[in-house]
Amino acid sequence: MSQTDIFTLIKNADVYAVAVETPLDAVPLLSARLGNRVLLKREDLQAIFSFKLRGAYNKLSRLSAESLANGVICSSAGNHAQGLALAARRKNVRALIVMPKTTPSIKVDAVRDLHAEVILHGDNYDEAYAHARQLATQQHLTFIHPFDDPEVIAGQGTIGIEILSQHSDKIDAIFVPIGGGGLIAGIASYVKETRPDIRIIGVEPEDSAAMKASLEAGAPVTLDHVGIFADGVAVRRVGDVTFRLCQKYVDEIITVDTDQICAAVQDIYEDIRTIVEPAGALAVAGIKKYVETNSATGKTLIGINSGANVNFDRLRHIAERAAIGEQREMLLAAEIPEQAGSFLKFSNAIGRRSITEFNYRYSNTDAARVFVGIQLRRGATERIEVIEELTALGYAVVDLSDNEMAKLHIRHMVGGRSAGLENERLFRFEFPERPGALSDFLQAIGTHWNISLFHYRNHGSDYGRILAGIQVPDNESTKLESHLSELGYPHWEESDNPVYRLFLA
Repeated sequence: MSQTDIFTLIKNADVYAVAVETPLDAVPLLSARLGNRVLLKREDLQAIFSFKLRGAYNKLSRLSAESLANGVICSSAGNHAQGLALAARRKNVRALIVMPKTTPSIKVDAVRDLHAEVILHGDNYDEAYAHARQLATQQHLTFIHPFDDPEVIAGQGTIGIEILSQHSDKIDAIFVPIGGGGLIAGIASYVKETRPDIRIIGVEPEDSAAMKASLEAGAPVTLDHVGIFADGVAVRRVGDVTFRLCQKYVDEIITVDTDQICAAVQDIYEDIRTIVEPAGALAVAGIKKYVETNSATGKTLIGINSGANVNFDRLRHIAERAAIGEQREMLLAAEIPEQAGSFLKFSNAIGRRSITEFNYRYSNTDAARVFVGIQLRRGATERIEVIEELTALGYAVVDLSDNEMAKLHIRHMVGGRSAGLENERLFRFEFPERPGALSDFLQAIGTHWNISLFHYRNHGSDYGRILAGIQVPDNESTKLESHLSELGYPHWEESDNPVYRLFLA
């Protein structure tokens, strides 16, 4: 099928029985920060919170009654499944959906709510795809491909029509998430044939960059493995049709990592108060990387906000990683002397910067190793400054901000039992959260007693919470209790807590 045929299919696509023309919204906070005009095409506002209903309905609208008689089937990580389920319901057609077992439950439940039959099979899209093909043959169902089908591509391409009708002024670039390539193939086919001056830039996760690898190879390639954080684009092999269209029309592909995706989710939320799924934030992550890499200013950049089907429990991980992705937080390991007052001295060396995390457990009498998170106001520049300042003061530090194991695991594992530790008592404290609050707390605690355990994490609330172990000889217990009562910080002793006895004492 030629590019001219695709263009004609897009102009004639039938999508508005289920889809709406979504707004093209300005995002003023992000625009101001980037020094460019950023607009988002709000496909998260569709009935299924994703653009996928466009292609699914257009495909079903073009099928004959004979092809629909036994029903339709597809494989999908979620959004195409919902699109096909809704389209089939409108057409009063049986729909069987094969989804990977790793699909977020919010997407599985949404498909079932649309009265489609769901089969969970395989650990990724490709395994679900193979099973769906097998069932299609066995049950004489019509298979509806999620991206490598001209009519599906045409349905997605109606987004391109809407963008150009909604914004007749200059557009410098449109950023589009890529999974199998159906969305970008449709948008690029229409936009490039209508306004060839507009750059079409695809965005993929670094661990699922199948289209980038295929374009570099000159033919579709199959990745050995794909990451599933951005499950909506976790495809090992792009389509043959979508590949050819991307070869002709796509100007560039940008890849972004998990932290950059999480930061983009936060950016979108702060501007439009919508929480998008990781795949839905790809375009914004790509815009930010493009602006930084090219020092772009004064341009009009449009991103496709492609979907908002995210499991609530995934927000924990997104929030944890967003600050690092935005370079608003750095993580480091530091070695300090194991002696009373070392924490306070180290905290003062950091200055009035907000400490977001401070983890430590006594290990020996020589040196203490601490895991620290520091809030940054000036991104990478300040990150370098912090390392240089601490090194100049004689601290041995290691920047862990780019260390995946540190971010995923070690920050949650600092601690444990400590052999030979004597006279430890455990306390919980609360204090008003503000810049420098941790240093103020340590100053109040003083340097008379050694701190043998310390855990603090800033969760953005009004009050900070600390768990601290303090070595107190029996003959100084009264002195400590008197000191703590004078501090003015609410505190509770936890030395008899069974969790402490099980894991820390």
